[in-house]
Parts: sequence; structure tokens; C-alpha cells
Amino acid sequence: MSKPKVLVANRGEIACRVIRACRELGLPVVAVYSDADAHSRHVWLADEAVRLGPGPSIESYLRGDLVLQAARRTGATLLHPGYGFLSENHVFRQECEDAGVTFVGPPARAMEQMGTKTLARQTMDAAGVPVVPGSLEPLRDPAEAARIADGIGFPVMIKAAAGGGGKGIRLIHEARELPAAFEAARREALAYFKDDAIYLEKAIVRPRHIEIQIMADRHGGAVHLFDRECSVQRRNQKIIEESPAHHLSAATRARMGEVGVQAARAVGYEGAGTIEFLVDPQENFYFMEMNTRLQVEHPVTELVTGTDLVVAQLLVAQGDHLPWQQGQIVQRGHAIECRIYAEDPARGFLPSPGPLRIYRPPTGPGIRLDDGFCEGDVIPTFYDSMIAKLSAWAPDRGHAIGRTIAALRAFAIGGIRHNLAHLIQVLDSPAFRDGPYDTGIVKTLPPLPADPADDPLAMALAALLCARDGAAPATAAGQGGSAWALDARRVALRAGW
Repeated sequence: MSKPKVLVANRGEIACRVIRACRELGLPVVAVYSDADAHSRHVWLADEAVRLGPGPSIESYLRGDLVLQAARRTGATLLHPGYGFLSENHVFRQECEDAGVTFVGPPARAMEQMGTKTLARQTMDAAGVPVVPGSLEPLRDPAEAARIADGIGFPVMIKAAAGGGGKGIRLIHEARELPAAFEAARREALAYFKDDAIYLEKAIVRPRHIEIQIMADRHGGAVHLFDRECSVQRRNQKIIEESPAHHLSAATRARMGEVGVQAARAVGYEGAGTIEFLVDPQENFYFMEMNTRLQVEHPVTELVTGTDLVVAQLLVAQGDHLPWQQGQIVQRGHAIECRIYAEDPARGFLPSPGPLRIYRPPTGPGIRLDDGFCEGDVIPTFYDSMIAKLSAWAPDRGHAIGRTIAALRAFAIGGIRHNLAHLIQVLDSPAFRDGPYDTGIVKTLPPLPADPADDPLAMALAALLCARDGAAPATAAGQGGSAWALDARRVALRAGW
């Protein structure tokens, strides 16, 4: 019997990650791509590749009709959505089912229930899962929002009901700020999600963002794979994650895992998912949302539990039972993941797309790299600016921090601005090392100086000289291209050029 063919409806590092899992299972793979990604790594790693359309995602990766056409044309019967794009679109999920294509993920109904924040809050509240006090129904009237805010007390948060990625969120400290923030959040929600419904909830002071990885099958099996701390964020988006969470009691960790499984069962879940919680300084925890897909930060869970979540996803989607029972899953050691972005921390983390003139990732014991680029590739302007995820495992947290910092310092990137120095600054800060820290940690750190513009000629010279000498330049911590340029100038002076 021939093995099913998998279409990977994504790009970049997550597409490469899924392709690797398919290879381990001996499954043939189809990639899809936009014009901006025609020469990307995920395209040449796959057995087949189908063009979707122009660079903008609205004309390519978000075109569910074109993705399904590619599946039909190539005979793919499994579709892995990765994360982002169509991964949490319940309408597309149903279209896959109608077309006879198995979507690697939960049923459409579960996705719809958990994909809209207000409906998810209602569902979890009914299932006995603790939710942050606030509105359970969508709000479109600022007067109603004011009434609820007065009842639960300020500060409060206004959030887009269909939102994610830190968009459509406003923190409100007092009543007079609410009307303007309400309208601003509605406008942003409509612009990003084509839905201006918002909801209001109590702002948890100095919250931690801790999530539980769950996995379920269609036979009623459901387990959790423990916790991840995701409190290091900029612009409400995660940049560093770790597992297990630092300074979290064993009792709270166990209870959060139980509640995560309870939440998954409440919606008849199937596949990989994540229950995200806000945790206050007293370790009271509240349901925030469920991500009905694989998370960007799944590598840290895999490192501490010795599991492969993507392989498990593919097996469960084909009707297999879960590959493990709850008692077989244990946490060992400590893992940290850093998201490496093409962005400029000194200028408000503005995206910095462009050519990767130099791209030399580190290697070593306990180091894992998830990426989708090679030296010479171009970081396009159309998509998220993440270049790679660097993860490190070690027997204990202190060792994991040191190993991660050393790897970041050895990571050579030139041609674009990046956040390597900022990641090192966070990891090396007393707030992170000693903890517990909260979602405001990045704002407590001093601003980094602006990195001088890269000198392309000097970087190219450095690369050539180091290739000749068989060594990498001794880059300063996170300085990237400018450090390569400095090495080149030193070599040039030494040579009398």
C-alpha cells in the first residue's frame, strides 16, 4: 500500500521542519511557494513544488483555493498547515474535509470554538476552566465596556475577539482612557482581522505567560507535555521561551497540565494544541486562549520530553492512537529557545528585510537550529521577519542559559540588522537569570546603541579571508555584520592593504 503524500501549506523554517518529519516517516512531500520564495530551501527539500502566486500572502499562502488545487494536482491526501497563514482557519479546515484532503489538525468545530477569543472564553468558562474576569460576549458599545470595567476594576485590557500576534490590544489604566482605546482597538481589529468585535478583561498585574502543550487523538486519548514559559515578549510577541517555567511550583505545574487536558477534552480536540494562561505573582492562573495548531516554540517541549510533536501530528491525523500515555512523558533538563529576527532593536524592532550576505549558524552539544534560509538568501518583505529559532538543552537552567548565550555569540549574520545582541542582553540580565520575571521584562532593560551600518565590501572580504584561513571571525556578541567588518579591517591592516 502506497504511503500518503503530504502537502505542506507553509514556508520557511516550519515548512522545513514538517518536511524533515515526513522524511522520517517515509512520506512523499509537496511544497507550495510564492514568487518571493521560488528559490527557498523548503522548495528544494520537497519532492514536488507548486507555485501559488505573487509574493503577498493574500495572493499566495492565504489562498486556500489555490492550496487545495495544488493538493488535487499532485495527489496529496494529507495537508500540514504549519502555523500562521491558514493553520487556524476553520473554514479552510472544512474545505479540506469536503475535498477529501486530511487536514493535520483539530476538527473544524473545535477550531472555530477556540479560534474566536470570546467563544473560547465562553467554552472554557462552561467547562470549569478558570478564565480572566471580563466580558464573555463580543463588545461593540463603549458604554457596555465601561460598565464591565467599573465592575471588575481598572486596569483592564481590550482585545480583538478574532485577534492574535499582539494586534488589537490596548491596556487601559483609568476610565477616561477607555473610549479612545476602545475605538482604536476596533479599528485595528477590523484592519488586521476583518472583524471589529472586541472584548474586555481584567488586566493581570505583572503577569507571566505560561502555556501547556497538549496532544489528543480521535480515540479519546489526551495528554499534556508540560509547560513552557513565554513571558519574554516585545510588542506582545514572544522572543524567548523556556521549559520548564522558572520559579513555578510543582503543584501549580501539575494543576495547569490537568486543566490543559480538561480544556482539550471539552472541545473534542485532536492533534497538537496549546492552552495559554496568564499567571499572577501568587500563581493563580487564568485561561487566555488556545492555539489550535503547532506552536513556534514547540522545540523546547521536544527537547525536555524527548518527543517529536510533528511526527505525532502526522500519525494522529492518519488515525493512529497517541504514541505515548501520560505517565510516559517526563521533563528532563532545561531548554531555551530564541527567535532570531531580521529587525533593529535600537529602532523599535523595525523589520530589516534584505540579503543574508553572511549566515553562519553555530553548532555544538545540545544546540538545535530550526531555520529556512541559507547564506545568500533574501529575507523578503512580505512575511514575518523571523530568520531562525536557536534552541539549547542542558541538564539544568544555568547551564542552558550559558549554552544559549555562547551559541548566540557564535552566530554570524551579516547584511541585515538583527536581534542577536538583544537576545543576549535579556538572557544575561539578572531579571532573567534570577527570576521570576514577567511580561514586562524587556521594558526594564536599557536600550541598545544603534549598530553602525554594515560595510558590504568589508563583510565580503572578511568572509573570503576567513574561508581561506578555515576560521570564522571573532564576532562581538550579537554585533553581526559590523563585527565582521571590523575583523576584515584588522586583517586588511595586518596584510598592509
